[in-house]
Amino acid sequence: MKRHTQDEKKVTTALLLAAGTGSRLFPLTQDEPKCLTLVNGTSILERLVTNLQNHGFKRLVVVTGHLENRIREELGTSRGKLKIEYVHSPKYKTTNNIYSLWMARKYLSEPFVLFESDLVFDESLLEGMLYPDRIALDNFESWMNGTRVTLTDTGGVNAFISGNENTSDEATYKTVNIYSLSRTSWNAVSRRLDAVISAGRVNDYYETVFSELVDEGALSFQKVSFEDKPWYEIDTIEDLKEAEKLFPEKQPVVSGKLNIPFPRQRLQTEVFAGDTVGNLRYGT
Repeated sequence: MKRHTQDEKKVTTALLLAAGTGSRLFPLTQDEPKCLTLVNGTSILERLVTNLQNHGFKRLVVVTGHLENRIREELGTSRGKLKIEYVHSPKYKTTNNIYSLWMARKYLSEPFVLFESDLVFDESLLEGMLYPDRIALDNFESWMNGTRVTLTDTGGVNAFISGNENTSDEATYKTVNIYSLSRTSWNAVSRRLDAVISAGRVNDYYETVFSELVDEGALSFQKVSFEDKPWYEIDTIEDLKEAEKLFPEKQPVVSGKLNIPFPRQRLQTEVFAGDTVGNLRYGT
């Protein structure tokens, strides 16, 4: 991993893309946005905000869409020293995350960390992402899907690879969908987003822009390993069940003993359809 120089400041701004409908988590997302899905009693959003606060973040920008009022009700405009702002994406039903990222272009001029609203991860993993131009990665296994990257000998991203591309025997790494961007990188990304959206490519993934710019040498990311501690991407009910195994509910401690409450029924534990392994990420 790249060493931090003395003049390299920690990133204190976060961008959360939370506009999507979360259709694959229905019925949980019928009345709540995806980020308010409970994982053993604590929502994805609450876990992230607590994590940001614990790491000294000062600003959170949230791109909203589906049931945006519920996110505003939960977060308000601040959490302690963390200031919270909102950007509404009116076309969230007919566009992909590239459009959500484009919607944020006029609201961010400083370095920031980009998050998606379906991730839970061990709090300590965020430490490595607090400096600009980092990418969270895990070792890729054959059962995984989604975007991958190849790396240079020094841990920089060499190329982005879509899910159906072959790379022969070259080692690839799974993206965790957490990125930090410097001001220079964000300027380059913003300009390319303008061009892509103007061309009508509103249903692309933002990784297509990252991929193009990396290929052109206009964008670089350094690897931050998420290999040793748990993280999980929750897209389906089955994913949620697996995530709850990795992130158990914390029991309050009273006088040195666990205070175990009477068991409660929750919708998440009533609607699971089997034990299909979802996007489990916990080392290799």
